[in-house]
Amino acid sequence: MGTAVNLCPLIGVAVIIVWFILRFNPMPIMAAAIITDLAAHFPVDRILTAIGTGFLKTRNLPLIILLPLAVIGLLERHGLRERAQIWISGIKAVTVGRLLIVYLLIRELTAAVGLTGLGGHPQMVRPLLVPMVEGAAEARFGKLSDETSFKLRAYSAATDNVGLFFGEDIFVAFGAIVLMTTFLKEAGIVVEPLHVAVWGIPTAICAFLIHGFRLWLLDRRLNRELGALTKNVRGETP
Repeated sequence: MGTAVNLCPLIGVAVIIVWFILRFNPMPIMAAAIITDLAAHFPVDRILTAIGTGFLKTRNLPLIILLPLAVIGLLERHGLRERAQIWISGIKAVTVGRLLIVYLLIRELTAAVGLTGLGGHPQMVRPLLVPMVEGAAEARFGKLSDETSFKLRAYSAATDNVGLFFGEDIFVAFGAIVLMTTFLKEAGIVVEPLHVAVWGIPTAICAFLIHGFRLWLLDRRLNRELGALTKNVRGETP
C-alpha cells in the first residue's frame, strides 16, 4: 500500500492565493510560510533558524532596492519627468504606439544579452517612459483625462513586462533556462542550455509582433476617440 501524503502544508499556498485575490499587502507571505512550516510539523526553533538565516543572507537587499529609488526620487524632484515630457512632445513623428514599440524592441534586445536591470517599473517606466508616452499623447490630443492617462500607464508597464519576460528567455545564463535543463537532465533528457535559449528566439519574436500589433491598435483607438474629441473642442469638422 502507498504511503499517505500530508497535504496540510499546502495551506500556505491557499493563504497566498486568497491574499492576492483580495489584493491585500503582499508582506503577509511571511505568515503563509510560517503556517506551511507549522502544518508540516516543523519545530518552532527550526522555523526561527530558517527565517534568521534567510535574513542574514539578504540583509543587504534593502540597500540595493532603496538606493536607486532615492536617486530616482531626487532626479524627479529636479524635473526629470517634466524634461522627458517636454523633449518627447517636441518630436512630431512620435506617437504613443511607436514610442512603446521602440521601447519594447530595446527592452527585449537588452534582456536577451542579460542586461535586465536597464529597464523596470521603478527605474524606467515611472520616471521616464510614462512621462514620454503622456507627452506624446498630449502633443497630439491636448490634455488627457485620468482614464486615458491610467490606460497609457498600464500599456507602458505591460510593454516593459513583455519585453523583459520574453527577452530574458534568450539569455543562456538565465535562471529559468538553468532550471529547465537541470530538471530535464534529472529525468534522463540531456539538453544544452544554448539549445533551450535558441528556441526562445521564435517565442520572443512572436511576443514582439503580437504586442506590437496591440500597440498599433492602441494608436488607432486613440486617434479615433481622442482625435475626434479634439476636433470637436476646436470647432473643426471631424
